[in-house]
Parts: sequence; C-alpha cells; structure tokens
Amino acid sequence: MGKRVEHDFIGELEIEDDVYYGVQTFRALQNFNITGDKLSSYPGFVKAFAQVKKAAALANHELKLLDDARKDAICKACDRLIAGEFIDQFVVDMIQGGAGTSTNMNTNEVIANVALEIMGHKKGDYAHCHPNDHVNLSQSTNDAYPTAIHVALYDELSLLAGDMEVLKQSFEKKATEFKDVLKMGRTQLQDAVPMTLGQEFHTFSVMIGEDIQRILEARELVTEINMGGTAIGTGINSHPDYPKIVQKRLCEVTGNPFKTADDLIEATQDTGAYVQISGVLKRVAVKLSKMCNDLRLLSSGPRAGLNEINLPKMQPGSSIMPGKVNPVIPEVVNQVCYAVIGNDVTVSFAAEGGQLQLNVFEPVMAYGLFNSISMMRNAMLTLADKCVNGISANEQICKDFVLNSIGIVTALNPYIGYENSASIAKEALTTGKRVYDIALERGLLSKEQLDEIFQPANMLNPHMSAEDKAKFQKHSPFIK
Repeated sequence: MGKRVEHDFIGELEIEDDVYYGVQTFRALQNFNITGDKLSSYPGFVKAFAQVKKAAALANHELKLLDDARKDAICKACDRLIAGEFIDQFVVDMIQGGAGTSTNMNTNEVIANVALEIMGHKKGDYAHCHPNDHVNLSQSTNDAYPTAIHVALYDELSLLAGDMEVLKQSFEKKATEFKDVLKMGRTQLQDAVPMTLGQEFHTFSVMIGEDIQRILEARELVTEINMGGTAIGTGINSHPDYPKIVQKRLCEVTGNPFKTADDLIEATQDTGAYVQISGVLKRVAVKLSKMCNDLRLLSSGPRAGLNEINLPKMQPGSSIMPGKVNPVIPEVVNQVCYAVIGNDVTVSFAAEGGQLQLNVFEPVMAYGLFNSISMMRNAMLTLADKCVNGISANEQICKDFVLNSIGIVTALNPYIGYENSASIAKEALTTGKRVYDIALERGLLSKEQLDEIFQPANMLNPHMSAEDKAKFQKHSPFIK
C-alpha cells in the first residue's frame, strides 16, 4: 500500500494512498478520539453536506468563479456521496473541537479527491481541484456546517414524522379492535369511572398525532440558512450575489424550501432552532415514555397485577424465575426516551455556551439531535411492530374490575344524589359488597333501573338527558 505526502500550514504528513480524506482529516483523527461515533454513523448528515457542497459549486460556476471542468467534477463527486458512496471515508468523530471545521474539511477533502480521480488525476494532486480553494469556495465552516445540519435535520424530522405515523396507526387499529371492551378508568391509580379500552388506545393515537404536528412545525425552523455569511455573517470572500444564488441551488438540489436568513450575522451565532427542536423531541419522548409506562402497568401481573392487556411475549424474562416474561419492548423505549431527555439538556447547555459571533459547540448539538432522532425513529417502529400490533385484551378481567369497582357509584349520583352515593361507597369499601347490590338492598333503585344505569353505553355517556331523568323520576323518590 502506497502513501502520499500532504501538508497544511502546521507541516507535512504521510497519508495512506487508498483513503480519500487528507491531512486535516488525519489530524482530526489524531485529536478527537471521543465518542467512537464517526460522521459515517449518520449518513443523512454526510448526504446533506454533499448537497450543500454541490449547491455551492453550482452557484460559484454561475458567478464564473469556478470553471466548467472543476464544477462538473465536484458535482459528480457530490452526487456519488449523495448516493451513499465513500461513506467509510467520513471518519471524524461527531464531537470535535473547532466548531465543525474538521467535519467540513473531511467533506472538502473527500470531494476533492473523488473529483480528482474523475478528472484523471491522482489523489492529493490539489493543483487541479483543491479542498479549500475550489470545494470550499465562497464558504466557511461557519456557514456550510450549520447549513448541512439544517438540511439533514429537515430530512430526518420528516422521516421521524413518518415513523410516528406508523405507531399512531397501530394504536388506532387497536382502538377499533377494543372499542367494546368496557374497563375501569383510573385517576391517581385509584378507580375513577368506566371507559373502554378502545378509548384508552385512541388517546395514545391522538397524543402521537399531536406530536407529529409539533415535529413538522419545528422542522420549519431549519429552513432558514446562513450560506453566504462565511466567517461571521459579513460575507467576506464571497460574491454579493452568492447568497441568493446558492439558496436557489440548494433548493433545487434538495427539493426542500430553504431560505436565506434576513440577518446573516445573527443567523451565524444563533442556535435557537436547535433548542426548539430538541425541546419538541423531549416533548415526544416524555409522552411516549408515559404511554410505555401505561402499557407496562396495564399488562402487569399476570396474577398479581392489573392484567387488563397482554403484551406479545418476546423473550424469557428471568435467569432464575421460570415462566417469567417481562415487558421488554416498552422498557427499551422508556430508556430511549430518557436518553433523548438527557440530550435535550446537552443541547440547552451547548446553545447557552455560545460566545460573541459563533457558537463553537454546534458539533455536540448536532450529535445530540441526530442521535435523538435516530433512536426515536427506531423506538417508534420497534414499539409498533414488536408490541402494539400484538396486544390483546383480557375482556373479562376488564369487565370484572368495572362491576366490582366502587368508582361506578359515580354513575348513581344523578339518580340518588351525592350523599346516598357516598354512603354506598363507604359501605362497599368497608364490607367488600358490590355497589349494585347495596343500592338494591337499600331500595334506592330497582333492579331494572340499576341494570339500565349500568349499561355500558349509559356509563360512558357524558350527560344524562332530561328525558332519562324524567323517566327515573317517576319511579324513584330520591331524584329531585
């Protein structure tokens, strides 16, 4: 295996001739052995960076700053990266010093060397296509790097919304399947009033649907880019027309609606969009974790818990207790949610830590956001496929909880009044008798009246109609 010599202003280094990155990437490899997660771990980010570089090359060519041959070679190289080639050449750690310079240079060097081969030259022969002078023309890390993050986040959030829709539909199918399963609703882990299992699962579906809208709203924040701002937003070393042309080209390359920020100095240092997006991801995580808590609680048992639903049996649950099966899918999703919440704290601190005209901590913000989205996408699909789709209801257990509950005395309030209902509840709690039986023993309502009141449809109605009340008043002295 041969080697080539490359140099930067620090000095010369030997680079293996089969790699497409260059000297600055090699220095980053030596300096930043931090997470073990390389740029290649997030191919959507690499694709986005290639799209940014292609848009820049097209804009520079239109402004006659880049000749035909170099423009064509750079664009062809970018197209190959966009298609997923050379992903293993993106070796820099996601967390790095330098505000993303190492990531930008890893991209510039790979594109330059791929372009050189397309042009018929050797890797490292930068006189024909230089990572800085040609691939990075009219750019700085400080506008190319955040723009690539924005481009990647737009796509990743779109994919997340799609995966959330899969889980939403899974819950909705179960809501339809369980629409006639009467069960006890609970507040503060105490019996409340009856509902259906279908209503409970429909609620999960609605909760996810609301958060899909929040994700799509947050996605709009990353449509604003600072390309053309270069170092701090003043646009030094770029053509006056470059910002509007590169914005147009980026929209063409990505197919997405990006727009140039009104104030490039502000846009270069402001990381508020990342804070907002991270906050929305935290919101999704908090609510998703709550749903998983509910699924674990509803399936608890099977003999000493609620046991209202059965989760799919995925694996043996204990190395010592035979027959034990644990709710491992909700458990793993819970842990994903905790990690996302932790990433939100990181993003918040990193955004606050920015100083003056640049926030140097964008790498850890990008890492946290991409990591959160990736985990959440996997969690949504895993929960849908390996858990929700296979849930079944224990209908008799659900019904027995309702019939034996003290909470159903609430349904009697409109007919016998609060005081009588409270007295029945107290006796039921003390003696273990059913509410139904106590009301019948006391002669407060007839068997026919009780049967009608405790019909599932009646217990689930939000109001007793005037017609219903008039009908009962004819037979019950307790209704005033």
